[in-house]
Amino acid sequence: MLEKINDNFKSTKIAFKTLGCKLNFSETSEISRSLDDKIFKIVDFQSYADVYVINTCSVTENAEKKLKNLVNKAKKINYESFVVVIGCYAQLNPFEISEIKNVDLILGISEKFNLNNYLLNYRASYVKKIHRCEINNNQLFYPTDSVEERTRAYVKIQDGCDYKCSFCTIPIARGRSRSDSIQSVLKRVNSILEKNIKEVVLTGINLGDFGKKFLKFKKKETLIDLLYELDKIDFDVRFRLSSIEPNLLSDEIIEFISKSDKFCKHFHIPLQSGSNYILKKMKRRYLVELYAKRINKIKSMIPNSSIGVDVIAGFPGESEENFNETYNFLKSLDVSYLHVFTYSERPNTSALDLSKIIPVEERKKRSNILRSLSIRKKQFFYERQLGEIVDVLLENENKKGYITGYSNNYLRVKLPWNPYLINKKRKVKLLRIDKYGEFVGEICNYNFIPTGNNFL
Repeated sequence: MLEKINDNFKSTKIAFKTLGCKLNFSETSEISRSLDDKIFKIVDFQSYADVYVINTCSVTENAEKKLKNLVNKAKKINYESFVVVIGCYAQLNPFEISEIKNVDLILGISEKFNLNNYLLNYRASYVKKIHRCEINNNQLFYPTDSVEERTRAYVKIQDGCDYKCSFCTIPIARGRSRSDSIQSVLKRVNSILEKNIKEVVLTGINLGDFGKKFLKFKKKETLIDLLYELDKIDFDVRFRLSSIEPNLLSDEIIEFISKSDKFCKHFHIPLQSGSNYILKKMKRRYLVELYAKRINKIKSMIPNSSIGVDVIAGFPGESEENFNETYNFLKSLDVSYLHVFTYSERPNTSALDLSKIIPVEERKKRSNILRSLSIRKKQFFYERQLGEIVDVLLENENKKGYITGYSNNYLRVKLPWNPYLINKKRKVKLLRIDKYGEFVGEICNYNFIPTGNNFL
């Protein structure tokens, strides 16, 4: 198949599948746009394609199993297709991936951005090709963005991580912390906003580390510096922060967001454990006292803000007492929802050396207890919002007669379908919560909504 690309330069169908975080989706979007559009035609992964590209994740559980399933799906559609595996898992485990039947090309964390050249210059053979750099040599920052549903864009501003959390493979998959410059981010964001995008989500592996190790600039740049500059942009847009470490979420950032009309009142702050003993085993850079201080600061300044929390259940050495500490700590916090992860062993992490391994069934049991707490937390938060008036950015899909969108503080809201409202921001009164856990609202009277033929 690759011989056709090299020799004939005929239109070649290529399909992408992305696993993992929004950062991965942003990078897939950038890579797909970098392809020569005179040669490559992008199609859906479920469709017939000449080339299938799978962007992998090292955090996803059962990464190898998921990858094998996707490779098999691609081959069932077109047995003669060329399969490329890229991304974090490809960087971490290239030789294991090379043992998977029907994988033709493996590109690591930086090489994936040269996919176009690899495909054009590659000569098909029976030997699988692996291209990856040593992760310590990966100091380049590749800016990326992706657009979702014509209303929202994800912009990568930072990559890599200098932390050494004992459960995490990301630093050895993505390398040291590095980031874009403020000038470059502003240029990219303005280009996106010219396409009538109304929300930009700032993403990174360790977002609060923005500005670190950008050696081309003598003046140190920080995340708060970037936020101030974005706030000045003369577009009808709102910005949302992705996950940010509690020790890097400063009082200045919280105070800034509380006053800004452009930044969403929504935070996602990893906790991982509510036990100081376990936090130390995890090699996290804070204790529960600091975490509680951050939550209390946010709620004192932005009472209706939404706060999401990452937490891991069943980490090695987590006694029943430690787990109860986590449960009670989360129960006491004014947070909105939890992302619960069941601890699973990862190769090349220091947590593998820890004793007192928790049985898998017990890990699952603890995860379920925390997920039940999350349901109650979310329900309590939602019920407090009833009757409130919130800013909602409406999306473009007709879902069973409704148009839906997210509020400034991350509430899922639905209104009767009206195509005029696509990609519009409206003030909506929250009337009730339906059986799907979404708000049903009505637009406030001072917003004019055309109906029928009155679209002017």
